[in-house]
Amino acid sequence: MNLVNEIIDQAKKFFLGAKGSHDFDHTMRVLNLCRHIGKTEKANMEILEIAAVLHDIGRKHQDKCNGKICHAKIGAELAMKLLLKLNFDRKKIDQIIHCISTHRFRGEEIPISKEAKILFDADKLDSIGAVGIGRTFLFAGEVGARLHNKDVDIWKTKAYSKEDTAYREYMFVLKEIKNRMLTKEGKRIAEERHNFMVEFFDRLDREVDGDL
Repeated sequence: MNLVNEIIDQAKKFFLGAKGSHDFDHTMRVLNLCRHIGKTEKANMEILEIAAVLHDIGRKHQDKCNGKICHAKIGAELAMKLLLKLNFDRKKIDQIIHCISTHRFRGEEIPISKEAKILFDADKLDSIGAVGIGRTFLFAGEVGARLHNKDVDIWKTKAYSKEDTAYREYMFVLKEIKNRMLTKEGKRIAEERHNFMVEFFDRLDREVDGDL
């Protein structure tokens, strides 16, 4: 078994009982995007792949407290312990930890390395397009949110509430993602996914009003 596959097996343990919007399927999609963008951008694939596999292992901690804990920070700490236990090279560990610590859209730390920028882009790309739309509705269902509510002022709504709809996430975060991409290939993919997403939510608005 190669190292990446071994770490995949270890990482899966952190997702037992995970919610569908942020389960291990998300991790594997991000890994595949990293592999694609990484080859295009000529990244260090070992660092990038391991960081992708471990980037969300702290997610359950954030979900349990309704977002009060940063999963990137917790995930970096958990990844450090795991990689040290596997006797992984310390210099490589530091590079991986940087990727994990800086991958969050709302995070304060900034991706500096090529690999960190690619992971940031890959993680965000999985939040838009067809998969991204599906994930926002999954999350809305997990917190008991409504399908859509055009009558509420979304700027006065709260996260993890019945008004934390897919449309709210689109307005607050998702429509800005394409402008936050850090790599050339990430920007190219984001443009197409963004356009699809905009068309979907525009249509959702019309259909809710009974527009045929």
